[in-house]
Amino acid sequence: MTELNTVLPALKPFLQTAWQKSGFEQLSSVQERTFSKILEGKDVIVESPTGTGKTLAYLLPLLQQINVEVKQIQAVILAPSKELAMQILTEIQAWAASSGIQSASFIGGANVKRQVEKLKKHPQIVVGTPGRMLELIKQKKMKMHEVKTIVLDEGDQLLLPEHSDTVFQIIKTTKRERQLLLFSATLNEATIQKAREIMNEPELVLIKEEKALEPVEHIYFVSDARDKIEVLRKLSRIEGIHALVFLNGRWDLSVLVEKLKYKGISVSALYRDLNKAEREKAIRLFQNGEVSLLLATDVAARGLHIPNITHVVHFDLADSISQYIHRSGRTGRLGTHNGKVVSIVTPREESQLKKYARERKLELKKKQFVRGNIVDVEKSNR
Repeated sequence: MTELNTVLPALKPFLQTAWQKSGFEQLSSVQERTFSKILEGKDVIVESPTGTGKTLAYLLPLLQQINVEVKQIQAVILAPSKELAMQILTEIQAWAASSGIQSASFIGGANVKRQVEKLKKHPQIVVGTPGRMLELIKQKKMKMHEVKTIVLDEGDQLLLPEHSDTVFQIIKTTKRERQLLLFSATLNEATIQKAREIMNEPELVLIKEEKALEPVEHIYFVSDARDKIEVLRKLSRIEGIHALVFLNGRWDLSVLVEKLKYKGISVSALYRDLNKAEREKAIRLFQNGEVSLLLATDVAARGLHIPNITHVVHFDLADSISQYIHRSGRTGRLGTHNGKVVSIVTPREESQLKKYARERKLELKKKQFVRGNIVDVEKSNR
């Protein structure tokens, strides 16, 4: 709390008000360790698990530094997907309420003329996907001469070959003394090295602890592989469930979806090769509560930020403790609400799951269904 007591009084009044409304009691590790660095204008490369508050870690200092009197773009946030860009914009608008700061999104697939109209309103923060942002820059519609900071959210994805050239071109349109921030849930040495090449003596911040898992309950069911669908069917009957279900790619998702629908389960799925319209529909059905389960592989779920997920279900056990933590961080984000992490494991997988729990000191409870109710295995055997 010491860090919060130092940071909070230094924030502008509109940010202090937004903090009080947020209900957060303390800064997360990534927010504590990056706030002063970003305010000091340093370049940073940050790795922090999903759900630990990375977006707010860069938004607080960014919003703190925006000059409302300057009607030019001062901060650019790049994201690899439309969904993530829109989620970031929502966060900006929530935290910048009553500040006078203008923000806008610029994403592929949207009407270009309407986006040009947005620019005429002189946003000071813009967030978007690289392709559309560069298109507007080349058309000389988006002016970059006043940009002080560029953020690469999900930076590991933005530095992959399909995005990196576009990202580098955008960066080159800004002044040399601009600040560059990279945030990601996972980083490897190749990504870090690539980032260093375009940064000015960046500081590396690696967050390994997962604060977001503290209020989350971790439970599991043991089942033969062929009966996992039946366990998922029973889970789907829980009142108010809004679950993100992870698979390892070994299943034919379309076949699994049909089996679940046959059992009366409302479900949508994210496949890696879905087109934009299909992906948006699947996410919309889930966000609106029209389906209770959203199935996804880890690749398909990258950049997906959906609030108020009640359950994360490991239909297939994660291949590593890191993968387990990143998946599980989708629920109970930053302690804003309690969530449940549910693993459906075979007898062989149970020992591996217990090993994950020991490594991270997680309390893990074995459960089973009795007449539609979830009970402790020990209690049900009495």
